[in-house]
Amino acid sequence: MEFKLLSDDDMKVMDALKEYHGGAKEISTTIKKMRDFETRKKILAEKGYGKMIEEAEDLVKKFVKVGDFERENNISYNSSFGIATAQVSGWQGAKVTHHAMKRIAESASTDEPCFVPSEFISVVALTDNYVYNGDLMATLTMAENIMKGSKFCSTNLIGVPQPENRFLELEKVTGKKFERTDIGNSLSQLILKNQGTFFGNFGGIEVANDNHIVYLDGITRTALATGADFFLNPSWSTIVAICYYGRDIPNLYIKISMLLATQNLVQFRMLLNIMKEYLRDDMTSSLYEINLGNGMTPETFIQCAKELKESGIKGVSLCAHIYINPDLGMEGFNWTDNAFKVLESGTDLTFKYESDGTSREMDTMGTYFLPEDEREANAEKIGDVIFYKALRATEDGKEMMRKGIKVKFGGSSY
Repeated sequence: MEFKLLSDDDMKVMDALKEYHGGAKEISTTIKKMRDFETRKKILAEKGYGKMIEEAEDLVKKFVKVGDFERENNISYNSSFGIATAQVSGWQGAKVTHHAMKRIAESASTDEPCFVPSEFISVVALTDNYVYNGDLMATLTMAENIMKGSKFCSTNLIGVPQPENRFLELEKVTGKKFERTDIGNSLSQLILKNQGTFFGNFGGIEVANDNHIVYLDGITRTALATGADFFLNPSWSTIVAICYYGRDIPNLYIKISMLLATQNLVQFRMLLNIMKEYLRDDMTSSLYEINLGNGMTPETFIQCAKELKESGIKGVSLCAHIYINPDLGMEGFNWTDNAFKVLESGTDLTFKYESDGTSREMDTMGTYFLPEDEREANAEKIGDVIFYKALRATEDGKEMMRKGIKVKFGGSSY
């Protein structure tokens, strides 16, 4: 590029942050260690989640299997079609996830058995309580180690209050200043001037000045503490930052949100240029998945996939919402027919459920931002919403399989 996306100072600051957390090799090794099932179980037992994990191990034994459906329906696959990967959003913590597992297990004895999605998305603020008290690790353990999801994406919102001493330490390490306000109890919060309301700053979109450093610090701390390795991004500047920061951390990834408006080929090519600038030696990027915007036609989706392949960049998946919450976009949104067009063209697609297409209590964006005590109190209702999303993904996935399209569900469904 004629004008570099990052200055020498930008890179120096991120290198200093990485070294502060132990360096790339140590970060990568720790992430791997903290993803080990036995390691997680030991830690969770000490934090009071032992019984929940034991119950989850029993529940998963009751889950129905994709292979049974394939045999009963004489399914065969057309190799010229793309591969579909099931993704469900809204796994809002351990109690919610555990209840959803109960519903999936119970469905095995009904006329509508439910498979486990391959990918999970969670929009829970990475507060210290959530990250360090075992809640996030228990959620990851159930999703990744027990249900064997291929990916679990956590969301880092830069407006989440942090201990004041953490900001002071970041300023010491990086030499940067972070404009913030004291909110009491030794906590501070970045001042968000353009989109200062909680909902207005959905996803942490306002990353002014050097606030991308706060984002990088947040995902690194979370990864080291829990083994989480996949995060939702909040801004264009943060995409650039993580693509550089993660070049030598091969097991740290982000997902591009639909909210970044990758609705057309021009915006998609902007992403390709960012990735290309900071590719790893193996031609992969810290960017694992791009959620293409709701307004995109199947033809544009297919062209994005074609240009991604032509770029030589490896390991990036493209995702589309099938149904969305009514408060996220157009009422009655349904991309199912478009998904079939994409897949039958020979293009791979991750099909995502922000909703199951039915108006249900707690099936709103507001549910993602409930305070921790309200989320706990409504865990069963939220878990029901997730179950119905997974069930919708199952039914649509079965229809894909009947048409010869290979579908990826969670490993526990095999």
